[in-house]
Amino acid sequence: MQPGPTPSSAPTRRDLLTGLGLAAAAPLLLGATARTTPRSRPAHPLVPAAGTILLRGASLALTMDPAVGDGPLGAVANADVLMRNGTIAAVGTGLQVPPGTWVMEASGKLVMPGFVDTHTHLWQASIRGGCTDRDLFAWFAGCTGPQRNRLTPAAVHSFVRLAALDAVQSGVTTLVDWVDIFSYDLIESYVRALAGTGVRFTYAMFPPKPDAALVTKVKKELVDPVPLASFQVATHAARAVQHLNRAHWEAAQDLGVMLNSHVLERPEQRADDPIGVLTDIGALGPQLLINHAIHLTDDEIAAVADHDARAAHCPLSNMRLASGIMRLSAFRQRGVKIGLGLDGGTNDTSDFYALMKAAIGLQRARSTDAGVFPQVHDVLRMATLGGAEAIGVADRVGSLTPGKRADVVVLDPAALNFAPRFDWIGQIVFNGRPENVHSVFVDGRPLKIDGRLVDVDTTCVVREAETAATRLRTAG
Repeated sequence: MQPGPTPSSAPTRRDLLTGLGLAAAAPLLLGATARTTPRSRPAHPLVPAAGTILLRGASLALTMDPAVGDGPLGAVANADVLMRNGTIAAVGTGLQVPPGTWVMEASGKLVMPGFVDTHTHLWQASIRGGCTDRDLFAWFAGCTGPQRNRLTPAAVHSFVRLAALDAVQSGVTTLVDWVDIFSYDLIESYVRALAGTGVRFTYAMFPPKPDAALVTKVKKELVDPVPLASFQVATHAARAVQHLNRAHWEAAQDLGVMLNSHVLERPEQRADDPIGVLTDIGALGPQLLINHAIHLTDDEIAAVADHDARAAHCPLSNMRLASGIMRLSAFRQRGVKIGLGLDGGTNDTSDFYALMKAAIGLQRARSTDAGVFPQVHDVLRMATLGGAEAIGVADRVGSLTPGKRADVVVLDPAALNFAPRFDWIGQIVFNGRPENVHSVFVDGRPLKIDGRLVDVDTTCVVREAETAATRLRTAG
C-alpha cells in the first residue's frame, strides 16, 4: 500500500521518534538509511511529546498473559491498552486517559502482541521464488551460494530493508536473523538496514572460521549501539567442523549470548550428529537455539528437553524444500520451548498467518487427528510469547503484560477475507492475512498506522531492491 503525497509541514520519522521520547535513538536510526532512503510520507499525525498512547475500546485484546485477561491467551473484551515511554502501562476496560495522551480509537479492532520470528535470513529476499524444484542442498547450490558471493553493501541494504519492512507490515515486531555474510562492510550495511526499519532484531552472526575478535567487534561496534538490537553467535553443528562449533560456543559464552544452530533439517544430516556435537562441546542448554530440528530421535528430543534448549519451527520453508515435518507433539510432551520462524528466502513470504496455518495443518495432515498439538491457542502463543521464550526475551516482549516493552499489533477484521464474526480467535489464524494489520508499534513507536508504513516510500524500497537484484544477475 502506498501513502498519498505529504504536505510540506508533515512530521518526519525524527518528529515521531522525538514525540515518543526516543530522540536519543533517532540519529542512529536515521543515519542508517539516510544514504539511500528519501524522506517520504508519514501515515499519521504527530504523536504528542508525552510519549503516551492509548488504544481505546478494542473489541478484543489477546494479551497472552492469563494474569491480565481470561483463558490461556489472556483475553480482554472492550479493552484499552495504554503505552507509556515504550512500555505497556496498563490493559483494562475504561482506563483513565492521562493528560497529553495520543488516543487511537480501536473499536471493532483486535489487539495482540507483535509476532516473534525466531528464525529468518532477510538477505535472501533477493532470491524469492527461486529454485522452486529443489531440495535444501540443491537450493544452496543454485540460489544462495551464487547470490551471496555477488553481494555488495548497497545490495545487502536494499534486500534487508525490503524484507524487514515486509515483516513489519505483516505484524512482526521481533526477528532473529541468522546471517552467513562474512566481510565487515557487508555486515555493517546489514545491521544499518535493520536498524533503519525500527524492528526489534537479533543479529545471529556465523563466523566461517574461529575469529573471536571479529565477532566481538561486530557485536560491540555495530549491534550494541542500536537500542533495539541484540546479538547471537550462529553455527552449523556437525562432527566435521566440531572445532569450529566449539569456537563458536566459546565466543557465545564470552559474550554472554545464545548460540544459534541449524539442526537436522534434512535426513542426510543424521551423519553430522549435531545433537551429539552440541552435547560434547557443552552447548546443549538454555543458551542454545536449534532451528528446524525435524529429524531428531526420541532420545535426542529428550536430551533437548532435559537441558532446556530451545527450538525454532519453520513449517513453510520445510514444506517448500521437502525437508520433512517437525514432531511438534513430541517436543510439546517434553516441554521444549518452541517459536515459529519464517526462514527467509525458502519461505518467500513474511506472512505469519500462513505460517500459523501451516504449523497446525501439517500436524493434522500427518496424524489425521484434528485434536493434535498445536491448536489455535497454542500456535498463537508460539507466534508471540512462545517465540520470546525460545530466544530468551520473554521478560521484555511477547505479551501485553504491564511493564513489558510495547510491541503491539492492531488487526482490523472488517475485511472481505475476515468477516463475518464467528470465532475471532480462530479467524486470526485461519482467515488472517497481512493486509488485516492496521497498526504496528515497536517499543511504543508507531511503524505502521492505518494500514500504511510510517514514513516509508514503499515504491522507492521496491525499486532499489529491483535494481540491486538486476545488478546481481548481470554480474553473474
